[in-house]
Amino acid sequence: MTSVERLAEDAWGLVAGAGAPPAGRVVLGLAGPPAAGKSTLAAGLAGVLGERAAYVPLDGFHLSNAQLERLGLRGRKGSEPSFDAWGYAALLRRLVECPREEVYVPDFDRVLDEPVAARHLVAPSARLVVTEGNYLAVDLPAWRAARALMAEVWYVEAAGALRDVRLMERHTGFGRGPGASREWIDSNDAPNAELVAATRGRCDRVVRLAV
Repeated sequence: MTSVERLAEDAWGLVAGAGAPPAGRVVLGLAGPPAAGKSTLAAGLAGVLGERAAYVPLDGFHLSNAQLERLGLRGRKGSEPSFDAWGYAALLRRLVECPREEVYVPDFDRVLDEPVAARHLVAPSARLVVTEGNYLAVDLPAWRAARALMAEVWYVEAAGALRDVRLMERHTGFGRGPGASREWIDSNDAPNAELVAATRGRCDRVVRLAV
């Protein structure tokens, strides 16, 4: 298990190391199953690196509830097809190809239960973009397009029992009762985690945080 500070050194090495571009942005992806700690690690890395890094969550590319209803995916919110993966890949391309621009980044608001625009800003000073999401290493066209823009993808791993506790706390904390939360975890989060686990071998590194 590794500390955030040590991982931040390794992440910055993607920018400063041999073979890195002399200028511009480098993208590090953090993949892993629901509640593995991806967003916590991404925010931690960005916090350690300060203005040199920026945090870009995949969650901003959740489809809206209206679109999920249209597609019949309302009960599978958070599953792979419930994201705008091509839109996510387009954002990463802009970040890589336009390093001198300020770029606004969407996020997901758990209170509203909807994506929201422009919550994050990637400033020109950010040489490293840390992005995280469940499906970054999935072998499907849009995800492959996004993956091609990342220098590395790290798989964030946590014990199943710990993830289950975190998921229960997450769902009950945002309005679901214990029974409904259990049903959602078993019917939606669990199959999503199985899909993500199958991508572990496609990642460049497996990370398990020291707690």
